[in-house]
Amino acid sequence: MPRWVVEGYAEYARRMPAECRLRLVEVSPGHRGKGADIKRTMRDEGGRMLKAIPKGCQVLALDIGGRNWSTEELSGKLRDWMADGRDLALLVGGPEGLAAECLERASGRWSLSALTLPHPLVRVVVAEQLYRAWSLLRNHPYHRAG
Repeated sequence: MPRWVVEGYAEYARRMPAECRLRLVEVSPGHRGKGADIKRTMRDEGGRMLKAIPKGCQVLALDIGGRNWSTEELSGKLRDWMADGRDLALLVGGPEGLAAECLERASGRWSLSALTLPHPLVRVVVAEQLYRAWSLLRNHPYHRAG
């Protein structure tokens, strides 16, 4: 990943408190070059993603077809996830999206935007938005709404 991605993600992950710690797990994206079997690549990638989910986790898929939440709505979701007591696994797919098995495993879908965003940028945006949602829950000055 480019340095700005690593540093951007690390900055927001560092700010998160222990009760809402972020942990990034990367899986191999698989071959997507000329002549690649994209359906198979996505299925294999999805299998690796599902294996990486810790036991007992709640799963949320980042998907363009998912719900688009305001900061306040995301903050409420974060409150509910934290109250649930289980860890939350956020699944981010490759350029073609997530495998069907990943979407089926997810208890919900979150859309960051109707725009197609590059994977490195999604990593930073998700970390920042989770930090912003947490800051709103704690009345931290980072988020200054309305």
